[in-house]
Amino acid sequence: MNAIILSALWGVVMMLGGVFFKKSTTPKYWAIAGIIIILAGNLLEFFGHPFFNVDTKGMLRFDSFGLIFNSIAFISTLLFFLLNGRDFEKIGIHVSEYFSLIFFVLCGVSILSSFNTLLMLFLGIEILSIPLYILTGSEKRNLKGNEASLKYFLMGAFSTGLMLMGIALIYGGNSLGSFYIDAINLGSGHLSVLIGVGLVLILVAMAFKVSAAPFHFWAPDVYDGAPAVVTSFMMTIAKVAAFVAFFRLFSTSFGSMHYQWQTLIVIITAATLLIGNITAVFQISVKRMLAYSSISHAGFMMFTLFALNTTAKEGLLFYAAAYSIATIGIFAVIIKMSDYSIEGFNGLGKRQPLLALTSTIFLLSLTGIPLTAGFMAKFYVLMAAVKDGHQLWLVIFAVICAAISAIYYFRVIQAIYFKDPVPGVNENIAVSQGFEWILVITAGLIILLGILPGLVIDWLYY
Repeated sequence: MNAIILSALWGVVMMLGGVFFKKSTTPKYWAIAGIIIILAGNLLEFFGHPFFNVDTKGMLRFDSFGLIFNSIAFISTLLFFLLNGRDFEKIGIHVSEYFSLIFFVLCGVSILSSFNTLLMLFLGIEILSIPLYILTGSEKRNLKGNEASLKYFLMGAFSTGLMLMGIALIYGGNSLGSFYIDAINLGSGHLSVLIGVGLVLILVAMAFKVSAAPFHFWAPDVYDGAPAVVTSFMMTIAKVAAFVAFFRLFSTSFGSMHYQWQTLIVIITAATLLIGNITAVFQISVKRMLAYSSISHAGFMMFTLFALNTTAKEGLLFYAAAYSIATIGIFAVIIKMSDYSIEGFNGLGKRQPLLALTSTIFLLSLTGIPLTAGFMAKFYVLMAAVKDGHQLWLVIFAVICAAISAIYYFRVIQAIYFKDPVPGVNENIAVSQGFEWILVITAGLIILLGILPGLVIDWLYY
């Protein structure tokens, strides 16, 4: 509850601060202070010291899984603010309002990690999504961004309609007539038509939210059209929060009939891995390539839904941390560039050795190379599928897709170190010493988590 209330209050503070802040740099420092306060409040609640004792009538349930994910989301957001807080000024003059929308998204994230009824799931999804629709089109002069915002809004509204219909059918189909996800625990008996159709509709709606194939078609255009600083946030914290909600709902309400819908997850996982990796290979823009690669990472996170065991829960938390930190890190470098193409990275190792080194670490982690967090993240989710004991071919297929991902990630690394700089392209990349230090810390976290995954996972059993 600490995180939900504090993030909502700080969103209001940032929104009103737009009237009083005179300098464009002031909102960044207020945002950093706010995320530190929210992180501290969340950690205090984890250790049994909530600020607010609100009787939610069981509609919210704060457990270690949700609170740890909140901490991962807030730490990732803190890194995001430290690295790219100043870049919001490039979007427009309403800098404080942009930060307020980020905090409202974090309020939705906190609800999605702790919802205990289908109604709170719906509210969490909407509180997360609506600010993102605005942020996607916040760069008014960018027609590509306006198109992305409209597409995101229309697809989001469509998927929300599917979710509402699914919720209504499940409410009408369960004998208790309850929205509580524990009460909807349907057992392993006969799957009625109402419940079956409702389950499929919610599955499709959540697949839309996490950009899993074949419901991914909005994601590349939206991620590519949005301002790069917004894309960095959307592809990480917002995406993994939807996955946590996905996992929380299906492991609780529909976990007992897992075998009846597992085949659907197999099809979605295989399609997501294939489409995400194959299409990423043919991209010229690094930003668009990362948009398609995020679809392939959704495929790996789908393994947690396929398995629904303890290792899957551990794997989802660790994947959220590894993927978010690495993606925020590589986008921090991309945002500083004027040319987002692979050619724009040519000779970066000669011009900016530190940016080149940290970018390489982030790309290696996203590929899943050993001694990086990305390797351990993929290991955990695939091990969860192996422990499930079914569809082992899917694990082999995922390993092949991970090998394919090396093609497009290593193409960028090749451009960084083995190609000559293009005259006039990204020649004047201005970065501060503070930015470099935070980038090094971010890269260090990737290596540290790759060596010591228990730094995240052990807290699940605190």
